[in-house]
Amino acid sequence: MIRQAKGRTPRRPPKKPSNTQKDPVGVYCRVRPLGVEDEECCIEVISSSTIQLHAPEGFKTNRNGEYKETQYSFKKVFGVSISQMELFEYVAKPLVDDLIHGRNGLLFMYGVTGSGKTFTMTGSPGQGGLLPRSLDMIFNSIGPYQAKRYVFKTDDKNGMEVQNEVDALLERQKRENMSFPKPSSSRQRSDPEIADMIKSEEAYKTEGVDEDSSYSVFISYIEIYNNYIYDLLEENQEDAIKPKWNGGGTPVCQNTEFIAPQSKTLREDQNHNMYVSGCMEVEIKSAEEAFQVFWRGQKKRKVANTRLNCESSRSHSVLIIKLAQAPLDADGDNILQDRNQVTVSQLCLVDLAGSERTGRTGAEGTRIREAGNINQSLLNLRTCIEILRENQMCGTNRMVPYRDSKVTHLFKNYFDGEGKVRMVVCVNPKVDDYEETLLVMRFAEITQEVEVARPVDRPICGFTPGRRHRNQAFKEELSRKLDERGGPIDKDVPSVINHLVQSLPPLPSSELNDPHDDITLPRLIEALQNRHRIRQMMIDEYNNAANRMKSMLQDLDNNQISKDDLIHAQNGKLADKDKIIQNNKTELERLEKKNRMQEHKIDILQKTTKIYEDDKRSMKYELETREQKLQREQTDKKRMEQRMHGVVTDTQHKWAKECDRRVNAMQLEMQNKLWVKDEKLKQLKAIVTESKTPGRPDPPPRQTQGRPDPPPRQTPQRPSREERLPAKRSASPVPTATPVRPLHRRSRSAGGEKWVDHKPLSNLDLGTVLQPVIPNSIQVSSASEKVLSKCDRYVLTHQEIASDGEIQTKLIKGDVMKTRGGGQAVQFTDIETLRQELTSVPRRKRKSSEGEAGTDGAWTDVETRCSVALEMRAGSNMGPGVEHHAINKRRKP
Repeated sequence: MIRQAKGRTPRRPPKKPSNTQKDPVGVYCRVRPLGVEDEECCIEVISSSTIQLHAPEGFKTNRNGEYKETQYSFKKVFGVSISQMELFEYVAKPLVDDLIHGRNGLLFMYGVTGSGKTFTMTGSPGQGGLLPRSLDMIFNSIGPYQAKRYVFKTDDKNGMEVQNEVDALLERQKRENMSFPKPSSSRQRSDPEIADMIKSEEAYKTEGVDEDSSYSVFISYIEIYNNYIYDLLEENQEDAIKPKWNGGGTPVCQNTEFIAPQSKTLREDQNHNMYVSGCMEVEIKSAEEAFQVFWRGQKKRKVANTRLNCESSRSHSVLIIKLAQAPLDADGDNILQDRNQVTVSQLCLVDLAGSERTGRTGAEGTRIREAGNINQSLLNLRTCIEILRENQMCGTNRMVPYRDSKVTHLFKNYFDGEGKVRMVVCVNPKVDDYEETLLVMRFAEITQEVEVARPVDRPICGFTPGRRHRNQAFKEELSRKLDERGGPIDKDVPSVINHLVQSLPPLPSSELNDPHDDITLPRLIEALQNRHRIRQMMIDEYNNAANRMKSMLQDLDNNQISKDDLIHAQNGKLADKDKIIQNNKTELERLEKKNRMQEHKIDILQKTTKIYEDDKRSMKYELETREQKLQREQTDKKRMEQRMHGVVTDTQHKWAKECDRRVNAMQLEMQNKLWVKDEKLKQLKAIVTESKTPGRPDPPPRQTQGRPDPPPRQTPQRPSREERLPAKRSASPVPTATPVRPLHRRSRSAGGEKWVDHKPLSNLDLGTVLQPVIPNSIQVSSASEKVLSKCDRYVLTHQEIASDGEIQTKLIKGDVMKTRGGGQAVQFTDIETLRQELTSVPRRKRKSSEGEAGTDGAWTDVETRCSVALEMRAGSNMGPGVEHHAINKRRKP
């Protein structure tokens, strides 16, 4: 046999067209009083439907740093002074009325931990909550019309069966023989926690209860703990968390391993409604018994002590109240034995565990896992609500993830239109709960926008209404008639027969002593005839009375039928009007839905337009910024062009001057060369002419044996102040002379200091012989910190144009010192100035040879030697280590 693959839950079979009217989820808000009066409050009740949240000090909700105050609207807001009775009248009483009239309802508490959810649902002695008041109102309304116990019997598939009186009696006897716990009123009176929950003057009763039906109430109480469902009414319920034991009888993993216990499962009945399979349903006959059953399960609920709440609920509790009702038969005496005529309605009262942050509650170990499961289930509830809202407002068809959590999976039928949904949001005005309260308010705001289809009213059976009342009236009239005639009621039949026998005439003595007695038998016959006549008269009278009663009943029935016909006709007209109204409402809803769709589209278009406008503004601002940047760049470019144009012009002017100077220098050099050649030619010509002139003495003989010793070397002396003064440079060209051996001067600290010889690349080579030479130096074209760190002294060779148009060289000297920042600095101490100067010297001639006779005495022209010294104009402190070399140049005679 091939097993079919497990697929999705089959779709619900097509039903009759349901009511298209929808009602929004009713959301109410209750504010808990502050525990300490001087504590700061962050919630203010503005009106009966609006509250305002004030951000506490130090909590910024706007980017600009300002405090933001938000307002939220509800169907009804209950302040700190509201009583439990007023809250029940507005919130739970309509749901109890719907329950008695065959409609489902869901009421759940929502809020952060410690906000008063359990108190609102359960209450305390003298201040009963919504749950005990709902039970009390149910039994106050259906008390006279309750069926006997076990007439209604639940099955294992969320259905309800009807038993006759005999089966119900056998079931009662069977349960009485079993050891089944029975609630007693003495226990209720002895339990102070549930004693006097509701005062007698606060009792409510539903109007318009169907008297032609019989009712029975069933209660089941479950909790959802760590996403598992447990029955709180079971007698042998095990703890949800217990250590895992090994074979040796010792715990494993220090009792920290979680063992998933056996829990109840959710199933779907034939009408596709969700129910808890195997959950115990207890039939209740009074409010006191209901309180006892509820409190028995309440004591098993998971609670724990946290930093925020000494009795914090660690699970979601659900009390399910089922009300079974079935019509009476045509006589109005017994319940109709038809399962299809049984109507089952239920009211679910849910106390959700509060959302919490482990950082505030100080939870550890098991408490952390509990808090995580609680927050996850509340998050799934929020997700389902948001998707429902999106599907209804935007027309989408997204799948609602009911199965992600047991809470949403159990109550998905209510959101699909199987009943009315209401939520009470409990808030704590403490400043510490502000952030979590803000999230709760946002969820409540979204929930109010979800609409649930209005449930359809149950069909009315075809029996004449008022059957129970007529049956009771008939029984009372019959008893009265029998009582008037001295007859007892029907249950005392032997006494009625005796009374009738005694009302007949007595029989004469029927004893016969003589066979020829002709008196006794005729007397007995006459008595029997009288009795028969009286009996016939009584039968006739009874028949006449019965006929009169039948005629009276027929007249009443005819009047009732005529009234019913009139009512039926009026109902027909009302039905027509209702159809017209329904069609108008349908059309109105269609137009409203279309209007909402158009408004939603308008909102989308407005948001899109706003986005486009923002983009347009941002792009416009960016365009303006770029235009300004472009203008600045263009202005900078023009300024740079002007600056570069000025620099180019200055450079061109400078190089034009430099070219002119170099051309002039080259022309002077060429003229000097030509002048030297001319002078040599003239001298040669003069020598030739003098050699031909007679009477000229012969030149001295040339010494050939040996070269005379050179004159002793003289140490150069420092020139006087007058000699050191710079002479004016002649405009005539200076011929180039052969360099002589330079004279050196030892430094006072020779070898003791190291110099940086800074010679820029822009300096010109003047071709002078006397050049500054610095031993033990590092020659660089540009100074750097690395080079300065290696030396002690610094000299800069600088060239500039003097006042006479010639180039002068300056030697700028200084000391290298270290700075505090670890760098190098130069402190200038001395300046030496080097200039060129022309000096005039008389010509001298000497003979080339004096000892040779007979030879023409040729006098050599003694060349005039001009020492062009580089004058050093410096300060008083002349730097050591600088040697000056002179270049001898030929001067003009």
